[in-house]
Amino acid sequence: MKIVVLDGYALNPGDLDWSSLKRLGDTKIYDRTSENEILQRVKNADIILTNKTPLTKEIINSCNQLKLISVLATGYDIIDVDTANQRGIVVCNVPSYGTYSVSQFAIALLLEICCQVGYHSQEIFQGKWTENKEWCFWDRPLIELYQKTMGIIGYGRIGQRTGEIARALGMHVIANDKYFAKEDTEYVGLDELCKRSDVIVLHCSLNSETYHLINETRLKSMKTTAILINNSRGSLIDEIALAEALNKGTIRAAGLDVVSLEPIQKNNPLLHAKNCFITPHMSWGSYEARQRIMNCTIKNITGFLAGHSVNQVN
Repeated sequence: MKIVVLDGYALNPGDLDWSSLKRLGDTKIYDRTSENEILQRVKNADIILTNKTPLTKEIINSCNQLKLISVLATGYDIIDVDTANQRGIVVCNVPSYGTYSVSQFAIALLLEICCQVGYHSQEIFQGKWTENKEWCFWDRPLIELYQKTMGIIGYGRIGQRTGEIARALGMHVIANDKYFAKEDTEYVGLDELCKRSDVIVLHCSLNSETYHLINETRLKSMKTTAILINNSRGSLIDEIALAEALNKGTIRAAGLDVVSLEPIQKNNPLLHAKNCFITPHMSWGSYEARQRIMNCTIKNITGFLAGHSVNQVN
């Protein structure tokens, strides 16, 4: 059984152990694979593991021995699933691995905006507190979240976990979701959520319906004090419209762990937007979350080899 990992570095930059995978077959692990290298590396593979390296119709049809594609993530939009179906190739993913890490990071982005911890720490090391006449010091507004409203768009596992943390901070939680419902949560329409929320958190998937879900019209409907958090997919937001809204003060701030094109490009308008906090798509990357991906991937492969596939998406 020949196993090929196309882009293993993001999952395992060196702190995890590939040995459980290697015991399952003849395994070749590549840190990264460019587009023109994909076919050469996978053409004789029985099993392909990929995170963000795309497997197109042409690639899949060129792999005569391919039996299983296991995505090292939850999203599988990089796979031509229709072609895999036609070829009888099983496609698996890793659901739920990042529930705790991603929700925690959404709150971390929010707290950084509200408490300005990183900024004021830098100010101290630059001597600002030492030079201050008072025993305390801050030069940016601090925001209390108690009794404010958080609107969560996408109320699956991650959204619900973020809601739990928000309630622990004393916030009222409202949600918008077509597929999930919890009795203890108030569900509202998307436009109402945008108008009522002090904090809006995106935890929904990206598809044709949610592309640019946050656009110029919805940004204008938000409170001028609203904070927008997104660590789901960058293209949920019209970045030009968001940059303009931040620069004009239409909303207060944004905390983003994702952008539409990654790594972020020099011409991305958000790099020059006011009160915009950006991190490099890292909310999924805790050691614990990545270990769950590794463990689940091993289960995906062993289940497939035993004749009872798990986490199959096609």
